Amino acid sequence: MSVLGRLNRGETNIDFIKWWRRTMIASAILIVISIGSLFLQGLNLGIDFKGGVSWEVKAPGVSVDEARDALDAVGEGSAKIQIVGTDTLRVQGPEGTAEQTLEVRRALADLAGTDSANVSVSTVGASWGGDVTRSAIRALVFFFIAILIYLTIRLELRMAIAAIVAVFHDVLISVGVYSVFKFEVTPGTVIAFLTILGFSIYDTIVVDDKIKENDRLVGMNSRMSYAQMTSLSMNQVLLRSINTSVVSLLPVVSLLVVGAGIMGAVTLEEFAIALMVGLVVGAYSSIYIAAPVLVFLKDREPKNRAINERLAAQGIDVNAAVDRAAVTAASASGSRRAVATSNGAASTSAGASSTATGVIPPRPRKKGRRR
Repeated sequence: MSVLGRLNRGETNIDFIKWWRRTMIASAILIVISIGSLFLQGLNLGIDFKGGVSWEVKAPGVSVDEARDALDAVGEGSAKIQIVGTDTLRVQGPEGTAEQTLEVRRALADLAGTDSANVSVSTVGASWGGDVTRSAIRALVFFFIAILIYLTIRLELRMAIAAIVAVFHDVLISVGVYSVFKFEVTPGTVIAFLTILGFSIYDTIVVDDKIKENDRLVGMNSRMSYAQMTSLSMNQVLLRSINTSVVSLLPVVSLLVVGAGIMGAVTLEEFAIALMVGLVVGAYSSIYIAAPVLVFLKDREPKNRAINERLAAQGIDVNAAVDRAAVTAASASGSRRAVATSNGAASTSAGASSTATGVIPPRPRKKGRRR
């Protein structure tokens, strides 16, 4: 059977346990890079967070270099200059005096060949950006608390902790990407980050739900450790995770290509980049962060520790790839035992019912020999 066929049937046999060791090291390196970049160069905060002045004017055919040359004459050559859409020139700089703001307005009007009244000016105070930051942090804290409570009730505490660790990993690496590549952080970026947290949790719950369902495969009569059962569960839901990620990424790529690339919508670009980074990291963390953290926590339970010790005493590697044929045989054997137990219980019940009513059922006749 082809790889796609096995993937579609949930019959892949990827050794996730082996990959966990490598991916955890890779994630640790990325986290160190993210933290180092945040400390060394910080984030490229937009005007909404650090405050400043923004000028916009319709200037068809004017390039960024031409605008910078015109602004050099009024001392604003280091300002951020963007072409929004096809013909709108946007300039953002630190807040200065009213006279300097007016000079920039006149310079842009002369460059665009229009009147100064057609140049829009907006001033944003740094205090407003601080309010946005504090609101985002509060929303993040409430999100963590709500998810921890919900997953503890819906699944169990250890799965909730593993999911929170994966989400924290997603936030840290996503913010690190913005710091390393100096992408501008805007309110749209913050909204996108809060949006991808929900996707990350959803993808993790898909995997955890299958792990919860397969928990019966780990027991004193089983030859499978919790880590092996988790790897098996991830193989079974791998196609669903891939489909979820691909379907989520398609509209985001459309935003980048059509909205930002063709139509020149800068706001859509800022939002789409944050979404794309978060979706990729979230899909990765649900498999390579949440799952190994869960296995680490579950292996500390007395029940699973005893199972691992018993399997190790039998010479079984509890971290080896799971044998799908053995799992199928074990499941079939368990089904046969369940049927036998059910039949035995039914026979016992029938006997008890006959004794209680005082009626003894007739013995079956023996078949005679045919002549």
